[in-house]
Amino acid sequence: MKDFTKGNEARLILNFTLPMLLGNVFQQLYNIVDSIIVGKVLGKEALASVGASFPIIFTLIALLIGIGSGFSIVIAQFYGAKDLLKVKRAVDTMYLFLFGAGIGVSILGILFSKDLFLLLQLPEELIPHATSYLNVYLSGMIMFFGFSGTSSILRGLGDSKTPLYFMILASLFNILFDILFVMVFKWGISGAAWATVIAQGGAFVSGIIYLNRNHYILKFSLFKLVFDKDLFLTSLKIGIPSGLQHTFVALGMMALLGIVNTFGTDVIAAYTAAGRIDSLAMMPAMNFSQAVAAFVGQNLGANKIERVRRGFKATFILSNSFCLLMTAVIILFGSNLMKLFTTDLNVIAIGEKYLIIVSSFYLLFSTMFTTNGVLRGAGDTLIPMFITLFSLWIIRIPGAYLLSSKLGEIGIWWSIPTGWSMGMILSYLYYRTGKWKSKSVVNNQIHS
Repeated sequence: MKDFTKGNEARLILNFTLPMLLGNVFQQLYNIVDSIIVGKVLGKEALASVGASFPIIFTLIALLIGIGSGFSIVIAQFYGAKDLLKVKRAVDTMYLFLFGAGIGVSILGILFSKDLFLLLQLPEELIPHATSYLNVYLSGMIMFFGFSGTSSILRGLGDSKTPLYFMILASLFNILFDILFVMVFKWGISGAAWATVIAQGGAFVSGIIYLNRNHYILKFSLFKLVFDKDLFLTSLKIGIPSGLQHTFVALGMMALLGIVNTFGTDVIAAYTAAGRIDSLAMMPAMNFSQAVAAFVGQNLGANKIERVRRGFKATFILSNSFCLLMTAVIILFGSNLMKLFTTDLNVIAIGEKYLIIVSSFYLLFSTMFTTNGVLRGAGDTLIPMFITLFSLWIIRIPGAYLLSSKLGEIGIWWSIPTGWSMGMILSYLYYRTGKWKSKSVVNNQIHS
């Protein structure tokens, strides 16, 4: 466990972020390997089908991820206040919620998977492949939520190294199972989904074993979990705005995919491959955002406002430095990276244009995520939700529709940094008001 309330801010945040970043790089790596194996072995149609599945998966889990982040913030703040009893109660309550939610998501997603692809105007020839992949993937949601929740608990307590080890293990097994199921057993696109489900299940079980052996106060026992209504409602109050924010983003991804789908299989395949590269490149900004949220949560719990300001400044510099490096790599090697996924020259050319346009504006994305990380760590998630709603649905989606009608698929690519710029400006302006400082869960309970 790491105490963020003392020590050099930049060093603490960097040391906390790096293991988390490596873990997420490995997570993205097995998504990338999924796509590389599917694209190279099964063809661009299968690659496009996998890409069409992920916005739907994200939409189904987005609200629950946000609520889970509310629990993580509560855990971080009570740990900062050294109230270990409430930390344990929050952990138990989170697990009970996520297990029930995981079962619900699996059932609903599988029942309506084909209808969702039809709604998104996915080309008819891709629907059987996409439905097969999605249904298998959704069958393992309880494992996904279980591992995600365990990782959030450890990060809220300042431990980002342990989730890294489990993620590396899961990634290696996912790649191994990808090769075995797709290339050896010839299970097709569903084999790639089974590889992910089994790997996530192994990571979850490993995480539970670790908690039981090393953190007695957090010891997991399925039949002894205690539901705390008050902590659940507190976590919902923080997490629902963040969850709605995730949901708006997910629905935006689906809306963008709906526009992309009208341009045919080549553009869908290029969007899938370029999106995998893009997601990997944006990992540093997203992980620094998570790190500063944990940092802010503990320091607000300890009533150390000046450390929060210094932590924000340090994270801003660190995150943007990483993003500049990612931009340079993608602009220089974008075409070569696309060739990892496909040999189709048209798909490669389309994906390279996407990468050049979007990566040129990573600084906007990084600044927006750093600022939102501070706000989330403070428990102030409502205003960021409205900012996301505005920048996505008023700026980005209409922009994608209008620009694509004039410029083709390139117009969709340009709409992405346009939305980021508005989100960055509004988030920073709200941060400057300082209203987020009054949102601390611990301080509010003390004064109530």
